[in-house]
Amino acid sequence: MTTYEGVQFALQSRRSLDHLIILITMGDLLGVPILRSYYSLRIIPFVIPHLETWKRRMLQERDLTDLLGAG
Repeated sequence: MTTYEGVQFALQSRRSLDHLIILITMGDLLGVPILRSYYSLRIIPFVIPHLETWKRRMLQERDLTDLLGAG
């Protein structure tokens, strides 16, 4: 019980970093002009299983109350 908040913060941080990595490697799917690199092409096989949920999450409409409730 004493480490619950720390674990929740770590999980949220991991989710945010995962989404950032996918945005950097696959950002052109959302219209973000990012050049492909050799390393992003090597990551593609690992990203494919998470691609649909990532696109859905990135394209969700959010407002200020959603952001305040997530913390």
